[in-house]
Amino acid sequence: MDRLPPLNAIRAFEVAARAGSFTLAASELGVSSAAVSQQIRNLEGWFGKQLFVRSGNRIALTDAGHAIYPQTARALGDIAAIGRRMLEGGVRTRLVVSVPFSLAELWLAPRLALLLDAFPHMAIDVRAEDDPVDLARQNIDLRISYGDYHYPGLRMVRLVHDEVLPVCAPEFWRRHGDGAAGLGDLHESMFIHTNWGPNYASHPSWADWFEAAGTNRSPDPSHGRRVGLSSLAIASARLGLGIALGQRVMASDDIAAGRLIALSTTSVRLGHPYCAFMPPAKADRADIVRLVELLAKTAPST
Repeated sequence: MDRLPPLNAIRAFEVAARAGSFTLAASELGVSSAAVSQQIRNLEGWFGKQLFVRSGNRIALTDAGHAIYPQTARALGDIAAIGRRMLEGGVRTRLVVSVPFSLAELWLAPRLALLLDAFPHMAIDVRAEDDPVDLARQNIDLRISYGDYHYPGLRMVRLVHDEVLPVCAPEFWRRHGDGAAGLGDLHESMFIHTNWGPNYASHPSWADWFEAAGTNRSPDPSHGRRVGLSSLAIASARLGLGIALGQRVMASDDIAAGRLIALSTTSVRLGHPYCAFMPPAKADRADIVRLVELLAKTAPST
């Protein structure tokens, strides 16, 4: 057998390169920062190459480090996969997907159903949670996130840059919209507002939509219906509780089935795209590649 590099040092290198910090690597590995640094020095001595540029508490991969990182990450991922298969009896592949709360039911779940057509015996673990999440510590295969900035160092694929448009139940519009010249004529109590929470400032509001539609109106949320999730806004509109400024990727199935109607062709894009993040060692797995393809096909059509 060919001579192997020290495996503990390889593990320390992979974690440090992924985390971008000896301190964070030490926390993940349950050792001291000095121990991680010593393992990296041992590996650099074994290769005869400097793998990191050190600047105070910050580290960056050298050209040599970049050259070996993908293979080391992939090899360690393969070893971890062997362990999981043995511990789980080797019967199934488990796909662990982490997703924001709003996307789980209306966007992700229908695509998982399609994924199971190709992988009928797959075990799937869906976790609804806010950013940031620790993919390595929680053994997450795929994280879907709003924005492309949360997880540097992971493989990223931009899925869809979504948009919002006004939607409501057909019966609601028959009762409240007939005779109105447009949305600008409706009472403020007819509008459903989504409160995105304190961490977000880039989602369009009703005021943004009316500006895009060429109307100077800003419905007061205190006079309408307010919800805390974009998926709940869609559900509320479907139940006839008002007119939601719904995300197209979440509303498209309901619109196609006639449960919702789009009241205008005017739409407003979200501030950031939805992106998929994957550990490099898992990014080429067939089930993950297929799910990313299914999600990326959900491009808004206007």
